[in-house]
Amino acid sequence: MSKAQFANDEYYHIYNRGVDKRKVFLDAKDYERFLLSIKEFNVIEPIGSIFENSFRKKDRTANALGHSMSKLVEVICYCLNPNHFHFIIKQKSEKGIEKFMQKLGNGYTKYFNLKYQRNGVLFQGRYKAIHIISNEYLLYLSAYVNRNNFIHGYSSDGRWPYTSYLDYINKKNGGLCNKGVILDQFKNTNDYKKFVHANAVYLKSKKEADKFLLE
Repeated sequence: MSKAQFANDEYYHIYNRGVDKRKVFLDAKDYERFLLSIKEFNVIEPIGSIFENSFRKKDRTANALGHSMSKLVEVICYCLNPNHFHFIIKQKSEKGIEKFMQKLGNGYTKYFNLKYQRNGVLFQGRYKAIHIISNEYLLYLSAYVNRNNFIHGYSSDGRWPYTSYLDYINKKNGGLCNKGVILDQFKNTNDYKKFVHANAVYLKSKKEADKFLLE
């Protein structure tokens, strides 16, 4: 895991890629499983596996401290590409990012290894974490993450289904993200689309020079 010290209510850019740059999503089911994992593992309480948790959902009630439905992190943006992923997240509970990323990484690796009959690590060491220290940087990174598939040449038409950008422009409602922290700073959705497009085009042309871009 990352050795970074995370603080509650602070924003972070989190990313990682497959070991040896290998693909970690091989079909639509893999992407869907990872997205489900983001939702299922983002709780303070232990849930075991996603399969086990599916049998407990109807009976789950809040405990005396009310922690059952408390989230570890708040997801602002995400993008899943064939060999890597990006998040912008805000920590909501103590060590929330560490716990969330550990559960997400371990859970998805077990799923992937079982499905494809392989062993060993899937992701390249510790995930990377960058503290987002200004609102300007937060907005800039939202464009980078939301259109990361375009920046890396995986899709050019704005219809890549495994990014939160479609939520931001009201093309789907995945329910994973808190869009308000970004969209409330723009007049309307179209205003944000223009902002994202301008920055994504710039980033695509400059990706080799920007040190935080993940190949």
